[in-house]
Amino acid sequence: MKGKATSFDIAYEAGVSQSTVSRALRHSPLVSEETRKKIQEIAKKLNYTVDKNASSLRSQTSTTLALLLFEDPTSDDSLVNPFFLSMLGSITRECGLMGYDLLVSFQELNTDWHSVFKDSNKADGLILLGYGDYTDYESKLRELVDHGTPFVRWGAATESIETTSIGCDNNHGSQQITEHLIKLGRKSFAFVGNAGDGSPEFMARYQGHCESLKKAGIDVNTELQADAGNTAEEAYDATIKLLDKNIPFDAVVAASDVIALGVLNALKTRGLTVPGDVSLVGFDDIPMASYMSPSLTTCRQDSAMAGQLLVDKLVELIKGEPVSNAFIKTKLIVRESCGAKA
Repeated sequence: MKGKATSFDIAYEAGVSQSTVSRALRHSPLVSEETRKKIQEIAKKLNYTVDKNASSLRSQTSTTLALLLFEDPTSDDSLVNPFFLSMLGSITRECGLMGYDLLVSFQELNTDWHSVFKDSNKADGLILLGYGDYTDYESKLRELVDHGTPFVRWGAATESIETTSIGCDNNHGSQQITEHLIKLGRKSFAFVGNAGDGSPEFMARYQGHCESLKKAGIDVNTELQADAGNTAEEAYDATIKLLDKNIPFDAVVAASDVIALGVLNALKTRGLTVPGDVSLVGFDDIPMASYMSPSLTTCRQDSAMAGQLLVDKLVELIKGEPVSNAFIKTKLIVRESCGAKA
């Protein structure tokens, strides 16, 4: 061996073919665990590193994944849903483990972002993070599908278009949190968050909420469902309008933790205490939830697992392997805002 080690040097020492070395370093299931470990140990001993440029030229790929973060209205200038920020670490880590670089790009949903990426060689596949109105960008997803661009998205699976989606069981999670409030003796429920076709995740949470109420023999009062996008400002305004109806309620199920923050501020503005007068729960378990006053009872989505699955499923798509949607289990996190001890 002269100079930098190559895959042929590893193959010579391991007594295998160069193609076997390539497969082993890509964690291919075609290589046995014993052979893979042997090859990895030799690669480490020889200080071998993959020449990504050469590999990309041979395979006509970029060995890069693109993470597209779609702007969400926020109370600060970040325009990024805090739940998605918590995914970034696991997405970056998993890309490294899978041998991919990560291109992070900030996009506006109303631009032609899909055209930029579907016809370029910037990335081998796309990870899409962002809410917005689903009906506004559904046609762009359809173009990506028709073009054969590999992509995965975080969110609820939809029947209107066949895409690979990673999400949580929104319906069951909302049932968990509503049933918890029912067990605490709450009788009259408000729900704050969009419950329409444009917000399939929030819709599933509203449906789960209603199912739990009906199961407990509690009437669903549609007058106490208030539409609000995923911002504290919209949630604040929606809650004020609810209170102006003068329909009493002793519990609020917010479609997200960010929405719960706006609900909390509106209730305080009108002199109502949480959880004394009204129990409040959210959904997501963003880092801010445990630092609110009172701390927020919520339904946790495992953001670390979500990031890992998004990358793994996308790599499977790129390789042409069969891929199915994945749903992450939720976990009830009890804190002060519901009125029960953790």
